[in-house]
Amino acid sequence: MLKSNDPCWCGSGKKYKRCHRADAALVKPGRQSPMRPVPADIARPDYAETGTPRVWDEPAVKSPEVIERMRRAGAAAAEILELAGKAVAPGVTTDEIDAVVHEATIARGGYPSPLNYRGFPKSVCTSVNEVICHGIPDDRALRDGDIVNIDVTIFLDGVHGDTNATFEVGDVDPESRRLITVTRECLDLGIAAVAPGQPVNAIGRAIQTHAEAAGFEVIRAFIGHGIGERFHADLQIPHYFEPSATRTLEAGMTFTIEPMIAIGTWQHAVWPDGWTAVTPDASRVAQFEHTILVTDAGADILTRTP
Repeated sequence: MLKSNDPCWCGSGKKYKRCHRADAALVKPGRQSPMRPVPADIARPDYAETGTPRVWDEPAVKSPEVIERMRRAGAAAAEILELAGKAVAPGVTTDEIDAVVHEATIARGGYPSPLNYRGFPKSVCTSVNEVICHGIPDDRALRDGDIVNIDVTIFLDGVHGDTNATFEVGDVDPESRRLITVTRECLDLGIAAVAPGQPVNAIGRAIQTHAEAAGFEVIRAFIGHGIGERFHADLQIPHYFEPSATRTLEAGMTFTIEPMIAIGTWQHAVWPDGWTAVTPDASRVAQFEHTILVTDAGADILTRTP
């Protein structure tokens, strides 16, 4: 972890305490608007009213019928993420991005999966700068030089499609741009490691090797997960090499790969809201995510636009 008098991670040449350690540079919680309503004719996941998802043993290997529904949900999620990314600009609030995602999801006949999932109050996660993941949209305006991850999941036709990307806000410093590039490459390499017969930990090995070669760290606390009719199913996908993650990949499995890569420490802290995870040293984090189907030939990305 960086000390106050160390050079700042961003490459500015300033001491850490005078740059990104400064209070003015840190992301702080803002005011949240009320939960946005979902029309009554939209099909809802089981937790929509109670906040508590039903736990059941969804098969890791999906049927062809479920896979086809997941293709539709994945394509819709990709379209929504693209729309949300176009809304990113200095002065735009993360709550405004939430509104874009909410309306675009409903327009496609879907339910925004994060909404009331274990009590999460918004329709999308927006994670700015040192926020690792699960940032709650609020009235904080994006600032020139920020980076923001937008994590979109839609519940459509009884299944979930989950994807995210990190976007630059205005003029971003070179180290943050390099972080974004390396993180996108980490996702690509993780996907390339997917093949039937391979162990799950081949994915994390590929990601960790590339991230650390670039001088970055892989966040350990948050990992990829099985997905389908459940938002978060039992299959776990570490983004670092985990020797015990030896489960064999099989054609028909569906899961997310979503590496979170940090300029500084791989450790994390959580705000009192119980959701917002941040780096303790305030170093920036980027993330990219796709929902993946294991095929006989390797991997098929379900969260792409047609």
